[in-house]
Amino acid sequence: MSDPKSILYVEDNPENRMLIQRILQAEGYQVQFAQDASEAMNLVESTQFDLILMDINLPDIDGYTLTARLRSFPKTASTPIVALTANVMKGDREKSLDSGCDGYIQKPIDVDELPFQVATFLKR
Repeated sequence: MSDPKSILYVEDNPENRMLIQRILQAEGYQVQFAQDASEAMNLVESTQFDLILMDINLPDIDGYTLTARLRSFPKTASTPIVALTANVMKGDREKSLDSGCDGYIQKPIDVDELPFQVATFLKR
């Protein structure tokens, strides 16, 4: 049996963190959280993640800027980063991908679909 995949979820909303944690831990993933960009940067310095789920609306800097910063570090340059966001206006998906995200999942999430979406990004 292989080690469980490690996922960082950057999200400032506690209810969203709890929901994602329940769903992904039930699938056997290890989930860690960052409430803002500075916490995320500290975590990626000390931990290697298999996937990063990125909220776009963060309290300090937005998820687009944080994604671009993570892409500039060798340790996270190739880590899959997926926007998990309520930004669902025309052009938001493209903006997420242009910032360096590998994918885009809109909120509210589909609790049945999320594990399949995460597995797909981990296989890439």
